[in-house]
Order: sequence, then C-alpha cells, then structure tokens
Amino acid sequence: MHIFQINASYKPAYIYGGPTMSVSKLSEELVKAGQDVSVLTTTANGLIELDLKPGELQLVDNVPVIYFKRLTKDHSHFSPALFSHLFKKLNKSINQQIIHIHAWWNLVSMISCFISLWKQKQVILSPRGTLSSYSFKNRSSILKNTFHTLAGKHLLKRCHFHVTSEKEKQDILNLLIPKSITVIPNFVRLEAESAICKTEQVSQNESQISNPIKLLFLSRIEEKKGLDLLFNALVNFHIPYTLTVAGSGHSEYIVQLKQLASKLGIDQHIAWIGQQGSEKKFSILHCHDLLVLPSHDENFANVVIESLSVGTAVLISKKVGLADYVAKHDLGWISDITAVELRQTIDIASKDFEKRELIRQNAPQKIRNDFNDDQLVKRYIEMYETALANS
Repeated sequence: MHIFQINASYKPAYIYGGPTMSVSKLSEELVKAGQDVSVLTTTANGLIELDLKPGELQLVDNVPVIYFKRLTKDHSHFSPALFSHLFKKLNKSINQQIIHIHAWWNLVSMISCFISLWKQKQVILSPRGTLSSYSFKNRSSILKNTFHTLAGKHLLKRCHFHVTSEKEKQDILNLLIPKSITVIPNFVRLEAESAICKTEQVSQNESQISNPIKLLFLSRIEEKKGLDLLFNALVNFHIPYTLTVAGSGHSEYIVQLKQLASKLGIDQHIAWIGQQGSEKKFSILHCHDLLVLPSHDENFANVVIESLSVGTAVLISKKVGLADYVAKHDLGWISDITAVELRQTIDIASKDFEKRELIRQNAPQKIRNDFNDDQLVKRYIEMYETALANS
C-alpha cells in the first residue's frame, strides 16, 4: 500500500496552525509503522514561501516530502507542478495506491481530488473544518456554494471521509452522503516530559494584580476563534484576571482586536506574546489556570489536547469538536457562544479551584491513554485498508 498525503502546506509552515501539525504527525507515525508514504505539498508559508528548493524529494523527520512551487498565494495555492507529478505517479493498473487529501476550498485539494478520481483511485478526504456550515457562510460564500453545486458535491460523494469528531461527522452528513465516513482523532504532539512553568513567559501584567486567574488564548488569531467575544465577556469582570494571547494572524485583524480591547477598557489585563514554538508552548500552557477557546467553529482543536496534557483545564465553546469529549470526562467547561454565557462560565471556572486542581492531577495521564500514538496509527491504517478493499 502506498499512501499519498496531499496538503497545501507542510511543516515548517507552522503559520497554518493545527492542520500542519496534524498532517505531519500522521505522516511520521505512518512511516514509523512501516507504511509507504509520500507527502505532496507546496512551498506555502503565508504571504511568503518556505526557503527550500521546490520539486526535490527530501526527508523531513524520515518522511519523504516534495514541496512544489505555487503560482498563487493563500488561499488558492495553485500548483501545476504538483498536479503534473501526481498525474504521472498514479497508475490505474496499481491497485495499492490511496490518496489522502487534507482540507478543501483550495486548488491543491480540489484538483488533486479530480485527478485521483479520474485515475480511479480511492480518495480519503479529511475536511479539517472546511466543509462545515460556518465555512460555507464565511469568506467567498457565493463562490463556494456555486462550485459545490456545479462540481464539488459530485467529487465529494465519490470520496471516503475521515473526520476527527462526531461534530464534524454530523457537519458532513448534513451536506452529503459520502462513500464512507470514519471518526479518528488527530495525532497531537505532546511534551515528552512534564512542562515546567517559566514565569517570565506569563503576562507581565500579573504583578500589577492581586492573585489573578491566569487565562490563556493560544491559537491562530482569526475571526472564527471568537477573541472579540472573549473580550466582550471580560468587560467589568469582577474577578481579578490576566489574559495572555499567544498566536499569529493577519496584522490588520490583530490591530482591530487591540483597538477593541482598548475601547472596552481591558487592554491593561492583556499580554500579546505572538506565536510560540513547541519548545515554549507547553510551558506557557502549564503556567496558566485556564485555556479559553470560544470558537464559532472548530472541527477538533489540537490545543485542547495539548493543554490538558499538561494539566491545564479548558473552557471551550460548544462549537469546538472536542466539546463532547471534555464534557464526558469533566475536563473543563463548555459555553454557548454569547458574551453573557461566556462571562458566566469563566466566573464558574475561576471559582472552582478544586475542579481545576483535579484536572491538573488527572488529565495528563488521561490524555496519554486516550490519544496514544500506537493505537491511533492502527486505526488510520485500518481505514486505508478498508477503503482499498472497496476499490
């Protein structure tokens, strides 16, 4: 079995957040398990390109990867070289080729899907949140709906789907009936050892406030993440707090958020520390009392697992794919996506020191048991083998 992993970006393009991390971790674990894997991607790195030579095979943490030049930037990623390579590599007479495409609404995914199906290959699509109702309404909604009606749905119905949560599964079933649909969580990179809190990485405003609860937002900064909702929820919040905002995004939107914080009178509580590398991320998570992710739409949310893996409780919106898991195992708090309910939920979480301490003690081992790499990779391989058996 030869597995082609196709995504518009691959590490070290960490600017794209969770999907980049999940696809690379999946590819690495498949290689460790003895699978034949090839990654086809582009040099995408936000507004710039990765500093590497396109078109050459290279090993990235033991995974064979080819980065192809793209002719257009985010979010289209048009790459004729990638399409040509895929077309040549796919052979109708070879039954053991399977194509795993990640995300939708970019030309790498859509054209690769068309080529693969035309070559009579089994395609597994991981939408990674791009086929939710929120996605259809957000950014270029008219173009998305037009393409979906004319061509997209006909391609998607011929695909097997991999989703990372029951929420994402329902989003897909509300849209179409695929050949099959399998729920398997993301691989998430966890800290090998217990994170150590480094006080210099926490909000500089802490010393100005007496015993504040330390809130953390750690994610890509964009509209769907609900930071504006969180800011409004914290207006006149009666419990002392600090909020650390860790992540990157479009500079114009970040400026808007900073202006909003100033207008609401909460900017003195907030520390903006930018995107953090993996060597700092887990220490930052460990240093805080509560991770807050009030997203309007989230198919999974790796950061929830990362936070719990170091014992930091989470407060997430009910639109986050892991909300059911968090609620089932009492690993945090779930809120509706309104400023009023979010404020009330933060208040409850702030006062429930006992629950936060239980999560601090018990969550790390729970996460390592439930998101064990060896168990997850078996499920992914089984999914591929089942798809090939249906060819």
